Amino acid sequence: MTPPKTQDRPFDADKALQLARETLEIEAAAVLGLRQRIGDDFAKAVALMLRVEGRVVVMGMGKSGHIGRKMVATLASTGTPAMFVHPAEASHGDLGMIKTTDLVLAISNSGESDELTAILPVLKRLGVPLIAMTGHLDSTLARHADLALDSGVEKEACPLNLAPTASTTAQLALGDALAVALLDARGFKAEDFARSHPGGALGRKLLTLVEDVMRSGEAVPKVGPAAGFSEVMREMSAKGLGATAIVDGQDRVLGIFTDGDLRRLLEKGVDLRTGSAGQFMHPDPVTITADALAVEAAELMEQRRITSVLVVDAEGRLCGALNSNDLMRAKVI
Repeated sequence: MTPPKTQDRPFDADKALQLARETLEIEAAAVLGLRQRIGDDFAKAVALMLRVEGRVVVMGMGKSGHIGRKMVATLASTGTPAMFVHPAEASHGDLGMIKTTDLVLAISNSGESDELTAILPVLKRLGVPLIAMTGHLDSTLARHADLALDSGVEKEACPLNLAPTASTTAQLALGDALAVALLDARGFKAEDFARSHPGGALGRKLLTLVEDVMRSGEAVPKVGPAAGFSEVMREMSAKGLGATAIVDGQDRVLGIFTDGDLRRLLEKGVDLRTGSAGQFMHPDPVTITADALAVEAAELMEQRRITSVLVVDAEGRLCGALNSNDLMRAKVI
């Protein structure tokens, strides 16, 4: 379709701003209007979705279909297995995706979408529970559903009252309300969310362990307590941690010596050339275990105002080290 010509119509910035504000007001009112209509049927829908053994199958045509796909993504990422089936494709074989253990959530503002109403008898024969989300509770879809959720709006934000705008916003908000109620009912926690989002920032924070990001083996700087100043400096320079651990013969951590310690001792005029690591080390350093979360190491560094931490096992033996740069590279901080 050829778009209408606009070159002879000057752009009215004031009207554009007015329409934008009116759109937001209308859509905000549409969402708030839902709050007054949420009742027993909503609670029953959550309970029904909670009990389903299979998946929540979301269906919708046109703009409702786009909203449905977003609902599926939200449900799946918050602990409710879900998938989207296009109503038109359902009539041509995709109904085979729907099992008797599933539940169908059908979205249609009018409740009269031909593609949806055509498959309602088949869904009934399958014995699949059907929840309708519609703006018309007297529609064909609502009458055939086991439960109907009212997503109706007084008017669309579109000046012509034609393009789905406020109605799709209401559907989206109602879908989010279902997902939130379901995740709470399931006891879904941040750790569960992280497991389904391992590539995201939350996933990295809640799933990355110290052992995943720490330096180990020969990359860990360490010297004995009898080591001289030159040996300490060579170890710190070679390993690039900005610190070195001081350990006994069984690799148990005795102390740490850092760039900061060096600077402070030099400011005091201490002659480090005649001393040993055991004499100028900082005893009882901050340590963490390898099985701790990397984000815990970051919090520890921030609380103690340090930039590196030693990693020890249950017997206090040195097994790794990391600094803030290691955590930044792993995108933990």
